[in-house]
Amino acid sequence: MLSTPALQAVRRVLAVASAEQLPPFSGDPQSSNAVSISPVPDPLQALQLISSGQYDGALVCLPVPGWTPEELLEEIQRMDRRLPVIFQGASSMAEAVRLIKLGACHVLPEGSSLNGLEALLSPVASAGPDEPWRRFLVGDSPLMHNVCDVVRLVGSRRCTILITGETGTGKEMAARALHEASNRSQLPLVAVNCSALPENLLEAELFGHTRGAFTGAVQQRAGRFEQANHGTLFLDEVAEMPLDLQSKLLRVLQEREFQRLGSSDTIKVDVRVIAACNIDLPDRVRQGRFREDLYYRLNVVPIVMPALRDRPGDIPLLAGHFIEKVCRQEGIELKRITRETIERLCRYRWPGNVRQLENAIEMAVALSGDRDTLYPGDFPLPSIVNDKLAPLPVPSHIAVPDEGLDFERVVNSIERGILEQALRKSHGNKKAAADLLRLKRTTLTAKLKALQTAV
Repeated sequence: MLSTPALQAVRRVLAVASAEQLPPFSGDPQSSNAVSISPVPDPLQALQLISSGQYDGALVCLPVPGWTPEELLEEIQRMDRRLPVIFQGASSMAEAVRLIKLGACHVLPEGSSLNGLEALLSPVASAGPDEPWRRFLVGDSPLMHNVCDVVRLVGSRRCTILITGETGTGKEMAARALHEASNRSQLPLVAVNCSALPENLLEAELFGHTRGAFTGAVQQRAGRFEQANHGTLFLDEVAEMPLDLQSKLLRVLQEREFQRLGSSDTIKVDVRVIAACNIDLPDRVRQGRFREDLYYRLNVVPIVMPALRDRPGDIPLLAGHFIEKVCRQEGIELKRITRETIERLCRYRWPGNVRQLENAIEMAVALSGDRDTLYPGDFPLPSIVNDKLAPLPVPSHIAVPDEGLDFERVVNSIERGILEQALRKSHGNKKAAADLLRLKRTTLTAKLKALQTAV
């Protein structure tokens, strides 16, 4: 009997929407990723159907009467946490970003058609040659997927973005990814470190100056805003900008115009601004050291770059990336790294984050000489002790009775408790649970199966 593979691969999507509310859709029935959409206008009925596990995705057309998007997403995730959820028609960019951070797969603009829905449901939609910006954001952890989802959502928009995170977490790499994901990618990304220049020079650096505007201004000079016209301006360490200059920056963001130092001529620009800082900016606002109105103008879309210690599962990928990068720059054969070395790197706390790891890799490649393999001794780190991974004390309630005990059973019980706790904290996400326990996902899965067999 002949069968049709395309029909077998049809993906069923439940749409929380009426037939009239459902956007246009003309999926290809011959595609290997063909989609069948079933509209259900009643949210409660839709949730019951989702709980049956017979759908491959959920589409929510906003607004849904009686429900906020967050409430509906939470209920869908409670019914089936693995189900991809796509929203259409978010009321604002802030709401769209919030839904992505809460776990939505995609947020489509209001009024857009659903053609291409197959690709949005496909696992390969989040990577590949269609997303060259992904090379700036190395990592496969849930935290990095969250960052990539926001870049994917707002990369092509003009909105201002504030990137926060500890020193060395890759804030400039995120800015480059955003620029690469935009329609301005063929134009310049101009970076300015706001803490590297004194106030008078920083103003001239940003806005330019005329000849004779101040001592030493021997000729007219275009500022960074002009240089970034039609492109992207990246303001690093923006929290260090003096208050007087903050008011001028606010005006440029609002009016898209400014004047050079020493000139009364107004210059209009079309610049997408991305700002970054490594401190608590709201705290600076409370202290009166940063303008509240400027903070809100910059923080239209927030992106938080995670610390490396919070995503240790990405360390093997990052190590391989940096080894390849350093070897290519040095013009030498690609070096390997032992599993023992990777395991030790994963146990280190990395207070300097990704930048420290890159520097450690560069040093290790240099110290390894002509060897083709990197070993633990090539990484003279201050300490390979992670405070969060300190040895756990033996639980006080465990006592060995006079008649003895079943050692394997007790150890399995403790291990099961730890695994269950990690799964609860990660809401059932095995990859995130494995990251919490500094395990590979395959190792965690194997342990869970072994414990189920031991019951």
